[in-house]
Amino acid sequence: MKKVIIGLSGGVDSSVSALLLKQQGYEVIGLFMKNWHDESVTISDECPWLDDSNYAMLIAQKIGIPFQTVDLSKQYQSRIIDYMFNEYEKGRTPNPDILCNREIKFDIFLDIAIGLGADYIATGHYCQIDKISIGNKKIYRLLTGIDKEKDQSYFLCQLNQKQLSKSIFPIGHLTKSEVRFLAKKNDLITADKKDSQGLCFVGKVKLPDFLKQRLIPKKGHVIKIDSQCKSLKIDVSGKKLEEELDLLSNPFSFSPKDGHIIGDHNGAYYFTTGQRKGLNIGGFSKPLFVLQTDVFKNIVYVGMGESHPALYRRALFVRNNDIHWVREDLKIKYNESLKVHYRVRYRQSLQQGVIYNFKKGLYILFDKPISSVTSGQFVSWYCNEELIGSGVIN
Repeated sequence: MKKVIIGLSGGVDSSVSALLLKQQGYEVIGLFMKNWHDESVTISDECPWLDDSNYAMLIAQKIGIPFQTVDLSKQYQSRIIDYMFNEYEKGRTPNPDILCNREIKFDIFLDIAIGLGADYIATGHYCQIDKISIGNKKIYRLLTGIDKEKDQSYFLCQLNQKQLSKSIFPIGHLTKSEVRFLAKKNDLITADKKDSQGLCFVGKVKLPDFLKQRLIPKKGHVIKIDSQCKSLKIDVSGKKLEEELDLLSNPFSFSPKDGHIIGDHNGAYYFTTGQRKGLNIGGFSKPLFVLQTDVFKNIVYVGMGESHPALYRRALFVRNNDIHWVREDLKIKYNESLKVHYRVRYRQSLQQGVIYNFKKGLYILFDKPISSVTSGQFVSWYCNEELIGSGVIN
């Protein structure tokens, strides 16, 4: 009998995942990861770790599987929280959920499970894995979930072949409604429990309050940029392809003289590209959106309306050190290109584009301009339903 250790989070998805594994004949052990202690910055009591661990324990008792709790808060602090603060201080916007999967769930948690004699680990992610053979080599494919509204392959875009070979996603072939139906049918207490929101393992937070733990508030100007600003014009005529991609992928660069001051803020690193709420500046006919932040001069540049041209880009760039191929065998060589589908954030519908690989790094040229492409976030790219690679947006 194969042994599987499942990460029980206290939610309905991992609950039903554990149930299905037990029904399929696996030896199942539930493990709750305690990764966060400080609840002083949370704004909701929906998912404090203590309540979640109690739900997880009750689910394990209901299903009839052993249950343990493991404290990974030190590792979470060093690998996720410290990285987050470092990125925000630089004016970039990290994705802690993707990092948590790469660094905690499918690294530290996987090592613990293997140490306990497990053959596999399992989680309640809405995605799928299958296996193919190329020559004498086994290749594991990371596929999107059946439920396209809940597909979570994006959050697993940094996994590698070894991690996939040891992972099971029991509900990837189900829709969310089917998962809740199974939970109710089997009388699981998490059947109607709301999905957790906010930072992975932290919960719902007001991001500025969270960042104020280390990033000290400091007054700065909010500068409005007109949609006809000369700095928005990009001339790619006569450029070679790599030069053209470089121009199209660079974020717009503004200076104070490009606009006029309309208010103040408490710290540029509290804001991110495309942000609408939190500026607390009224009196305009259309909503204001953050176009760019300058953390060195402590300036937030904004524009009026969601169609402001500075919100849109035609391409993005990923440095060589930040490129990750889930399928190394599909990696393109220098000066080669590949048509792909891609997404730059969770729940964005898959978009069409072309990957170009140059010595400097990897570019994705979009078929149509995309709004709010944010430095520090991840882009993932797909062939059909398979996620084959990802990278950190420069």
